[in-house]
Amino acid sequence: MYNASAMKRPDLKRKPSRAVARLRKALTPSAPTPLRMPQNGEATPSRGPAKVVSLLEPDLVLERAARRFLAQPIDRCVKCNSTFIGREPAFIHCFYCGKLARIANAPLAAQEEFEMRSGLRIAV
Repeated sequence: MYNASAMKRPDLKRKPSRAVARLRKALTPSAPTPLRMPQNGEATPSRGPAKVVSLLEPDLVLERAARRFLAQPIDRCVKCNSTFIGREPAFIHCFYCGKLARIANAPLAAQEEFEMRSGLRIAV
């Protein structure tokens, strides 16, 4: 039986990404200002501007996209380093772990034609 927890190395800690650090910083509560009850004729107390957390900043989107694509086709899996891979026109498919790595600048039309010819997709 496969035991995934036996393969984990507790001493190996990954550094959180900049996006995660930025979100944690934005979500940490700052020192609360004491709210006092309004006196006669005063408006209700304001809490200040609300924090807006945007996950779709252009630099973060480009950084994530650059991490997801391979610059060129390679002969090993990027996840498990296995050489038991299949080369497709736009992907590297690892037969050992199942990872599909997208190749940057590879035409998806060629990938679609490959899938239709090999029987992976029904031609409509």
